[in-house]
Amino acid sequence: MARQKRTPEEHSIDPAAQQMLIRADQLGIGTAFTRADNMVPCNIGSAGMCCKICGMGPCRLTKEGETGVCGATIDTIQARNLIRAISAGAAAHSDHGRDMAFTLKAVANDEAEGYVIRDVAKLRTIAKLYDIPIEGRSPKEIANDLADLYITQFGQQKGEVALVKRAPAKRQKIWKENGVTPRGIDREVVEALHRTHIGDDQDPEHILQHAVRTALGDGWGGSLLATDVSDILFGTPAPILGQANLGVLKENMVNVVVHGHEPTLSEMIVAASQTPEIIEYAKAAGADGVNLSGICCTANEILMRQGIPAAGNFLQQELAILTGAVEAMVVDVQCIMQALVGLAANFHTKVITTSPKVKIKGSTHIEFDEHKALTIAKDILRVAIDNFKNRGETKIPDVREDLIPGFSHEYINYMLGGSYRASFRPLNDAIMSGRIRGVAAIVGCNNPRSQHDYLHTYVTRELLKKDILIVETGCGAIASAKLGLLLGEAGLDQVGSGLREVCETVGIPPVLHMGSCVDNTRILTVLTQIVEEGGLGDDIDQVPAVGLAPEWMSEKALSIGTYCVASGAYVIFGGSSPVSGMPDRVSDSDIVAHLISAGWEEKYGGKMEFIADPNEMIAKTLEHIDKKRAALGLPEWHAEKYGRSGDARMLELEELPFAERRQAIYGVAAD
Repeated sequence: MARQKRTPEEHSIDPAAQQMLIRADQLGIGTAFTRADNMVPCNIGSAGMCCKICGMGPCRLTKEGETGVCGATIDTIQARNLIRAISAGAAAHSDHGRDMAFTLKAVANDEAEGYVIRDVAKLRTIAKLYDIPIEGRSPKEIANDLADLYITQFGQQKGEVALVKRAPAKRQKIWKENGVTPRGIDREVVEALHRTHIGDDQDPEHILQHAVRTALGDGWGGSLLATDVSDILFGTPAPILGQANLGVLKENMVNVVVHGHEPTLSEMIVAASQTPEIIEYAKAAGADGVNLSGICCTANEILMRQGIPAAGNFLQQELAILTGAVEAMVVDVQCIMQALVGLAANFHTKVITTSPKVKIKGSTHIEFDEHKALTIAKDILRVAIDNFKNRGETKIPDVREDLIPGFSHEYINYMLGGSYRASFRPLNDAIMSGRIRGVAAIVGCNNPRSQHDYLHTYVTRELLKKDILIVETGCGAIASAKLGLLLGEAGLDQVGSGLREVCETVGIPPVLHMGSCVDNTRILTVLTQIVEEGGLGDDIDQVPAVGLAPEWMSEKALSIGTYCVASGAYVIFGGSSPVSGMPDRVSDSDIVAHLISAGWEEKYGGKMEFIADPNEMIAKTLEHIDKKRAALGLPEWHAEKYGRSGDARMLELEELPFAERRQAIYGVAAD
């Protein structure tokens, strides 16, 4: 039985999305939102109680004490399902890292057309971490060695993934003691699949131990090196002005939307779109030029480095095509809906797949090759420009918002102290004093089964009121951007007085955009630097911080959540739990849920919980942060303790007569 049909306002809080959903309804076109209404999820499968890994099943466990044909219990089945999802997520992000490492190798050997090493300083810094010689050597020589090191991490069979040395020393010791230090990125994924084959690992705790090891190979391996290489090749992000939402599409230009996760493709399309020959080709077709925008994590990649606008997050990929103004949607890997091709058939839009790993029936395939990158990028743009003449009626929502993205951990370090005093000390001091109560990382996808963007932005706004500094990545960051929360002056009248004081003094937004979903490793690096700065414990699990994925939907989110938990973080997922079980019918259905919360907390200091109610998410976040503050002996947070200094306070004082100003500043009256 289908769910009750929701209105556009119930589907999304975004006015641009609402306009496009109304148009879709008028045209009789389905979207992910309406398909979610029409498709009732299987309550057995969504609770992790269905096993289909062999031909004797599928086995659905719905009664107390019931087992599968092979005798597998619900806790074994749930653990197997969870580790397989985590492994798929780890494989997706890490395989992206592999491609980035191969691109770095090609650039170092002059085999990649159009690419250069843009951040030599970061290249040298990263190479030095692994004892790669840097003195007297060219950037390409250093890059070649770093690429070789990174490539070997995937196929390595013994030892430890080299990047784990960048975690706090105490954390590395915990991993060794629990036997979860990853040996090689690919090895852990393969072993996860082997363990969950019929007749193999049947102890849920043992299965989940390897889930942690697999996820760590992603977070402190494949994903971390992917971010490193992206910064080295395309530049480490720093604040830049950008825009977000469907209103960034332009009526008078060829609109090309890049969607997916590979910056090697999107960065080269940006470069190609700015060449004189492509600009002239577009003008010859009757357009004023090429207008690029992004969807999903590709949007974040080119937004934070080039200032290229974001047309939207995951659930806006179909809505962009519904405007009728998109000549081409160029996709690579991950989070790409198969429905795009059928939807595009109602308009003139061409869906162009580019990855050798991804094809969609009915799309145009132009395979991308880094060795001929600029040439292929120009070919893709010519296809889009040639399609401009086929454009029909358009309806572009006049909705867009300015934002400031690009807060890499390197820039955060710089902004807190400048070139000569770069340090995390001011941030640590602000947390220790209570001006900043704690930090929350709000990340992850959109899910059409919840109201688009609502959970992300509601949780963000409520935590800001409580002096919680927010860092965001991925689709969650775009959700906040569309509300104006990623501007320095925006929303400061809605944040706590202590946090406002810090934001005004440093000149930062209350929500820091830190990149794409693969860049969650930047957050781990920030937490590590906080620990190394001192005053907030000697490991990540002592820092007053929480991670949240309010609208999660992908397997990548489960991998990210697991490696963050293993790093010591408390992670809260919204929506439904993949290991919820049915406690009213199966008495042991909470075993796995207990293992990933209390069980993991005992071992790693972090835990994973699934909480549907946003107010409970907020309450749990604040409770955890206050608990960590108390354990560190920090003063209890008080809402009105701070907020009477900073730029706003100085402006107030300037309006006072001299005597009153002196009294306010020094506490003494004029003579």
